[in-house]
Amino acid sequence: MSENIKVTESPRHFMVLDAISRDIEDAGKIAKVTKIDKVEVEMILNDLAVQRLVVAEQKKGLFGKKVQARITDTGRRLLSSKKQELEEKAAELKGMYRNGDRRGMESFMDDNRAWLPMMLFSGIISAMIFASMMSFMGMTMNPAEAAMAGDAANADAQGAADAGADSGSADSAGFDAGGGGDFGGDFEF
Repeated sequence: MSENIKVTESPRHFMVLDAISRDIEDAGKIAKVTKIDKVEVEMILNDLAVQRLVVAEQKKGLFGKKVQARITDTGRRLLSSKKQELEEKAAELKGMYRNGDRRGMESFMDDNRAWLPMMLFSGIISAMIFASMMSFMGMTMNPAEAAMAGDAANADAQGAADAGADSGSADSAGFDAGGGGDFGGDFEF
């Protein structure tokens, strides 16, 4: 493994594993959706293959070799258990937010900050709620969190445009025209 990283303790490994579970098999595409450098994605794929969580294959393409991966049953079980653990943590965080427990939220953020991009990427916590929580605490997002939250907002805007929703015109005068869509994750409190 790369520099003795424990796969079960690495959010980036789980983000790559989650992307593979969504049938994104090409290292370049995984790098694009996870916002992780392609070289690092290839190292992570190697780590996951050594742990037998994925089956990685090198295929010759038109522009050179491509690394493609498929998740194994072991990888799927590990990802599922980690997602369940993160969902429980997200529920705890939402409870603190709902109760206005600022100190509890700050403590949670300090303890689990590395896992927040994974929570955003997998849709365990929505970008909108996360941004609201960060604002509530007066904290700023780190670049990985901002990239994941920004992608959700961009995907929503693209989805509204694809659906033909009104994205604002002279008629709406700056008010919400009711377009919108889903940012991913759970909005219920």
